[in-house]
Amino acid sequence: MTFHDAATNAIRFWERGRIAYNLVLAIIVIGYFIVGLPFSKSQISFDFFLGFFILAVLANIAFCAAYPVDIFTQMSSFNVVWLKARWVLLFIGTLFAAIITRFMVMGVFINATT
Repeated sequence: MTFHDAATNAIRFWERGRIAYNLVLAIIVIGYFIVGLPFSKSQISFDFFLGFFILAVLANIAFCAAYPVDIFTQMSSFNVVWLKARWVLLFIGTLFAAIITRFMVMGVFINATT
């Protein structure tokens, strides 16, 4: 397998996965916003949106860590096994990001005094 083929295959797989990844994180943020009402509504500001934009970009940069692993493994003799099992890395990475997201939004949207 050439680098070009491995990179093309990785992009095809991971960019589809990025949609699910971002959807899961958005559902967590929206869910905690709703649970934290009316306190969470009072937290909305321009700086809030800037902060969440930065966190969203960082989450997507972290998602890109899968690319070198995927391309490297596709070019190895573990190619066949990897192509069948890489969804596990997507699942674990999404779960890890979801846990971090949960703790971040709990700190923003949940009023600790209630």
